[in-house]
Amino acid sequence: MWGRAPVSPQSSDVTAVVVTYDSAHVLPSCLAALKREGVGVLVVDNASTDGTLELAERSGARVIRNARNEGFGRAMNIGVRAAGTPFCLLTNPDLVYDEGAVAALLAAADRWPDAGLLAPRIIEPDGRFFYQATSLLAPYLQNTGGKLALPEGDCCAPFLSGASLLVRTELFLQLGGFDEAIFLFYEDDDLCRRMADAGLALVHVHDALARHARGASTARKRGRVFKARWHMAWSRAYVSRKYGLRDPARGTLAVNLPKTLLGALVLRRSLVERYGGSAAGALAWMRGETALKREGLE
Repeated sequence: MWGRAPVSPQSSDVTAVVVTYDSAHVLPSCLAALKREGVGVLVVDNASTDGTLELAERSGARVIRNARNEGFGRAMNIGVRAAGTPFCLLTNPDLVYDEGAVAALLAAADRWPDAGLLAPRIIEPDGRFFYQATSLLAPYLQNTGGKLALPEGDCCAPFLSGASLLVRTELFLQLGGFDEAIFLFYEDDDLCRRMADAGLALVHVHDALARHARGASTARKRGRVFKARWHMAWSRAYVSRKYGLRDPARGTLAVNLPKTLLGALVLRRSLVERYGGSAAGALAWMRGETALKREGLE
């Protein structure tokens, strides 16, 4: 389907699309690494208020200013449509590529032209190698023994983290990009599932190293934990229905509502935000509410 190009891809064939939302505290390291890798950068900003836009413009990146927070997947789709290069490198602002990582990803794309998505070896802040051997949306690849065997080289995977994905622009757009009904969470699982259903491989590229400050893309503010947990619960229910899996919403509500009440009883706001967000997201799903309506995007 996606035959080998006459000439091996170069860094000039790639646009790194970075979606930001109050990301000024992590963006400089991300942009510096991309500049070192010789990759053009397109920042799609979701109405940041912390100087992210100004920082991106000073770095020389192209910038798209969204008038409101469009969510991760919707903003990423905007960026990919505007990229204008054969490849896009979908990148979280809290991710930093090691030297040579982008070249390794492109070399892998050249070796396996039928790969749908390629991702680097992601290292977490504690030094742990992040590798998720299963996915909610790949039940046919469950590891029934419960053992995690980390790859020692390039391999096909059932899931790749949306923190960093190399994709052919034309393929991404032909598949419809990220599902725009999702505001946040599980959009990468959904994209991986659609790639797999199209008969395309998901390739972990071991020699491409990237450092990920998990959860640091957006500055911490009051209410953001509740919002994140709301969307996580809602999106899990949404993708479960989309692929004919068991609806998790009632179980999510049953587990998190008592914990919310307990958190309120002991006056722990952090517990109320965490568990209350999950309970509220599940309840919203059960009531037929949408993530886009919650964010004023419908």
